[in-house]
Amino acid sequence: MRYIGVDYHRRFSQMTMMDEKGRIIKEAKVSNTQGALKKFLDGCKDGKAIAVLEAGRNWQVMYDLLEEEMDEVKLAHPYKVKAIAEARIKTDKIDSKILAHLLRAELIPEAYVPSKQTRKAKDILRQRMFFIRLRTMVKNRILMILERHPEIKDRPGVVDLFGKTGRRWLGALKLSLPDDKLLKGSLELLDNLNRRIHQTDYLVEILSGQHPYVERLRTIPGIGKFLSVLIAFEIDDIKRFFNEKKFAGYIGIIPSTYASGTRLTHGRITKEGNKYLRWALIEAIWPAINKDNYLRAYYEKIKRTKGANQAKVATARRLATIIYRVLSEDRNYIVKDPAASY
Repeated sequence: MRYIGVDYHRRFSQMTMMDEKGRIIKEAKVSNTQGALKKFLDGCKDGKAIAVLEAGRNWQVMYDLLEEEMDEVKLAHPYKVKAIAEARIKTDKIDSKILAHLLRAELIPEAYVPSKQTRKAKDILRQRMFFIRLRTMVKNRILMILERHPEIKDRPGVVDLFGKTGRRWLGALKLSLPDDKLLKGSLELLDNLNRRIHQTDYLVEILSGQHPYVERLRTIPGIGKFLSVLIAFEIDDIKRFFNEKKFAGYIGIIPSTYASGTRLTHGRITKEGNKYLRWALIEAIWPAINKDNYLRAYYEKIKRTKGANQAKVATARRLATIIYRVLSEDRNYIVKDPAASY
């Protein structure tokens, strides 16, 4: 058996090949190409080989290359690998040699690996999400520019500042320099982002029919067409989470915990895990509490005692619980009475 640790970088990867006794057979800096990888793995042709790499940025590139050549490839959870390596190997550096040692000792904490089709769908959806976040930033920039001009009176007939009527009003607006040019530049960028987002509408529509979770998620208040598709593909398989607490932990919306002796305190949310799901749930909060009396009552109850920020986070966790139960129990969301138990 050959154990191969891969420390992946953008242009090359540091690789270490090790035998069952921990002896290094080969180590080299390998270009991230199929040909270079084949050359490094020449010594594995007569025996079984297994490789491991960390789930870092763009890990899919090397994972797919390794899958073409190896009997088995493992994806390691980076934070858990670091904790195990520090405890077991007494070093702070996580590199290919340490990964190979952990693989040989069966100490690799594995990360979930979705299918190639799911990964491609997630790339499309994450790109759209990126454009939406940029659009929000541009809208906030436009509002900031307008706030610098208190002489601007009420907007006649404009309900949605960024709707069709509002956009025409903004386009006709004349401000003093340099804000007039800044506003025009921001509006051009906003129009460009809107076009790019609309160009992906048909892709979202296609993907919505490719995942069984989408229709269930659409029954949950606040989760519309795009968010339902994004959440479905980011989750991929709800059965990989033991319970709703594990699911919330994966999203990163559970409070951090500090324990010392008999003292236990909770801090801000961890923000570890899937940032795309976390963004989706935060985006869903306001439409959810506007559409669902139960969620609105829950939000208001937390807000009265702990403030708006904690109420927002608590509502996001409640949405995560609802998502978990709807998908794990394979049922639609049932609207609850606001007086029901929280």
